[in-house]
Amino acid sequence: MIQGVELRRWTSAHDAAVTDDGADAIADVVIEAFGCGLPERYADAMARRARAPSWIVLEYLSAESWVETHHGLPSPHPSLPLVRHFFFPGFTPATGGLLRERGLFARRDAFRSDPAALAEFWGALGVAQASPGAIVVSLFCYPNVPLPALLDTWADGDDTLLCIVPEGVAAGALDRWTEGKVPHAGQSLTRGRLVIAGIPFLAQDDYDRLLWACDCNFVRGEDSFVRAQWAARPFVWNAYPQAENAHALKQDAFLTRFCGGLAPEPGAALRSFSRVWNDSGGGEPNVGTLWPALVGARPALEKHSRTWAEALAAQTDLTSALVKFVSDRV
Repeated sequence: MIQGVELRRWTSAHDAAVTDDGADAIADVVIEAFGCGLPERYADAMARRARAPSWIVLEYLSAESWVETHHGLPSPHPSLPLVRHFFFPGFTPATGGLLRERGLFARRDAFRSDPAALAEFWGALGVAQASPGAIVVSLFCYPNVPLPALLDTWADGDDTLLCIVPEGVAAGALDRWTEGKVPHAGQSLTRGRLVIAGIPFLAQDDYDRLLWACDCNFVRGEDSFVRAQWAARPFVWNAYPQAENAHALKQDAFLTRFCGGLAPEPGAALRSFSRVWNDSGGGEPNVGTLWPALVGARPALEKHSRTWAEALAAQTDLTSALVKFVSDRV
């Protein structure tokens, strides 16, 4: 039990416990995450209830336009008297919105404006605070990114840069680049103008503080991607790699939305860097050559990131939208 939420591991034993007379034990709302499917015995028991549960298929996050037309659509079960409804997270009021808890922005801004809290945070992680004027970056990425080229640029660049890396992230690339001297949690390695500081994987609240404390955040997948937007800092997104480069469509759709309110030059800097970052570094240009333009765009990106976060926060958050959606169906 965590913060009033009970978590249970769903095992085969639980599935077997759904007997012919066990329909009353079925939940009122069943959320099928990412189309993972439900055990057949559980679905059968759902169908035996006097009033069928509200069955939601919670889908992947995407900024693609088709999400708006598919959000909330029903899908009858092929053999049972059950109907599923597709629920799409997204970036517009026509979608299910994004996960956002109450008071998040107030906690963010209070933390940023408190030097003692920042110092305590870095101290707890075993990270020496960056020197004045240094760029502080958090790195959370998949193994496919062209990281060595970027590290070379950071080490040889004009700016002092502190890169915070959770243990296990891009381990292969870091091991090769550091020649087997990857810093573990509480350790650091310096090469040229670059300091790499290792930290442990963090609980959600502490990861948020990391994003708030950094000048630029490299994030991946869905969750850290959304948290970086609430952090209102410049960020670079590493989309989850998919077959036939399908992730490129999601990336381009998001960048089109996000860059819509940006001036052409900073928007182009973010687009160019993001596309090469997600392209495994197999072509040209080298990601390192695009970093100076991204650094130059930081003031514009900083301002735009806050405006973007505030605009998204004006929409209904995903949990509230989901509760409203199912309230008339249970």
